[in-house]
Amino acid sequence: MSITIKNEEQIQAMREGGKILAEVLEKTCEKAIAGVSTLELDHFAENFIRGKRGIPGFKNYKGFPNTLCTCLNEKIVHGIPRKDEILKEGDLFTVDCGVIYKGMNTDAARTIAIGKISEEKQKLLSVAKETLAVATNTAKPGVHLNEIGKNIQKIVEKAGYHIIHDLTGHGIGKNLHEDPVVLNYWDGNPGPLLKQGMTLAIEPIFAIGTSQMRTLSDNWTLVTEDNSCSIQIENTILITQNGNEVLTKS
Repeated sequence: MSITIKNEEQIQAMREGGKILAEVLEKTCEKAIAGVSTLELDHFAENFIRGKRGIPGFKNYKGFPNTLCTCLNEKIVHGIPRKDEILKEGDLFTVDCGVIYKGMNTDAARTIAIGKISEEKQKLLSVAKETLAVATNTAKPGVHLNEIGKNIQKIVEKAGYHIIHDLTGHGIGKNLHEDPVVLNYWDGNPGPLLKQGMTLAIEPIFAIGTSQMRTLSDNWTLVTEDNSCSIQIENTILITQNGNEVLTKS
């Protein structure tokens, strides 16, 4: 495992890129209303990022064709935006996006309600927000990395939900995915100590009914095996001297 400590120039680039990412996610979520296609949102996001002199971090990454990953309800991650995928009242909608700015990556995801959603989906959304907040507060110098996953697991399982074990957070910097792997559960290994200058993408991912998933025919989109609703929420953070800084905070 090779965990990079970022220098001040790299950190500043990630701060600036993180602001662009937070803004594009906020504006994309504002535009995400019933009747809009996920491809419309993707075009908006790409134009916005490029207008800020950023580069869409996901587009062409390992062959992924778009700027956004868009997921509705049972879709977990890596959903490809489509012209015929139309948001509708009652959907739970996740938008995941990356930005490269001055050679440094940031990564974040938001999940929102489209209009009025069911109580079941509202509870899932509330638990996700709580989980990300607790996970973020856990991350500070001197804490073992996998305390983050331990605290995520406690909240998710107490709520009766199922962690998608094969999907994790990650280090981030010059590359979108770097060491370390940031688990969303406790595997018995405390992991490395967190140190000032580390940058992590923390992203709890879980579902109502199962931890099992399958891949759709596009070879990208992952959905729950039982078609139960799932959720992803994510921020990029910097470990600071006394705690952390959320670089993609809206």
